[in-house]
Amino acid sequence: MQTITFIGSGNMSTSIIGGLIAEGYQPRAITACDPNEAALGAISEQFGINTSLDNAKAVANTDIVVLAVKPQILKEVALELALSISNNPNKPLVISIAAGVNGKLLTQWLGSRTAIVRCMPNTPALVQEGATGLYANEHVSEQHKESAEQLMQSIGSVTWLESEELIDAVTAVSGSGPAYFFLLMEAMIDAGIKQGLTLDQASKLTLQTALGAAKLAQKSDVRVSELRRRVTSPGGTTEQAILSFEEAGFRTMVDNALIACAEHSKSMGEEFGE
Repeated sequence: MQTITFIGSGNMSTSIIGGLIAEGYQPRAITACDPNEAALGAISEQFGINTSLDNAKAVANTDIVVLAVKPQILKEVALELALSISNNPNKPLVISIAAGVNGKLLTQWLGSRTAIVRCMPNTPALVQEGATGLYANEHVSEQHKESAEQLMQSIGSVTWLESEELIDAVTAVSGSGPAYFFLLMEAMIDAGIKQGLTLDQASKLTLQTALGAAKLAQKSDVRVSELRRRVTSPGGTTEQAILSFEEAGFRTMVDNALIACAEHSKSMGEEFGE
């Protein structure tokens, strides 16, 4: 069993560790690093894993390093780890889940021959229902890819990308996507209350509808556009709602929102590289 070291013990690390252990991964093969001793104590008590305050020492002999720190401090952390990673006899795989920090920067900080997989997960990973896009650089072997896939599948589904530029599109679609659905649910709940439902009634109906629609779309063998068409009977109530959405420019709003998100993701890489 490969050893895994998490740099950062926040929500995403906790989710992945929980997913791995639920699938039978041995706690003794996992180490979490964090400058916050209280956080390390909590995660150790919860999962029975190893912990360390020394990042460089913790990655010196590990097989996989997961960089799960905020993008703003990733450069400092990566430079601190570079020597230990390059001297590690296991030639470890480095998995970065930091938004906006591209592979070129990671290579500059960690070393030119470092095997790096960039990942863009999303917050439903907290309940093992995440969606993650992955991109591997040229030093990542097939075994490395299998390891990265196993790691991220512990918190949901994975999609491999053929070019790193697509990470920005993944950020726009799924990385930030949960917030779009939360906004729609929030608006539907508010609208239901205006029509006379209680907060509890509107919330229960909206959340179950969102869950049911997602499950139906996942299990269906037709595209979501066809599922939408099947629900939208000519002259029916649903058609009136859909026509209202379309007349308000719903598709254009969504397109513009995702473009803005992807563009900001690109600009973040330039910012963090300074």
